Amino acid sequence: MSFKCDICGKGKSVGMQVSHSHIRTKKVWKPNLQPVHAIVNGTPVKLRVCTRCLRSGKVQRAV
Repeated sequence: MSFKCDICGKGKSVGMQVSHSHIRTKKVWKPNLQPVHAIVNGTPVKLRVCTRCLRSGKVQRAV
């Protein structure tokens, strides 16, 4: 399963989670992707789009 936005290409980011006792473990932050039926070149297509692109209006939803 791909964790990338089809519009902006935002993907998962990796870092270290640091506890109160400073024990460090690897952590993955995934983007909030939503399945959306959108209009691309005049045809409806199912895309996986992050909520930032949906909120900013970069995607025209198929009704």
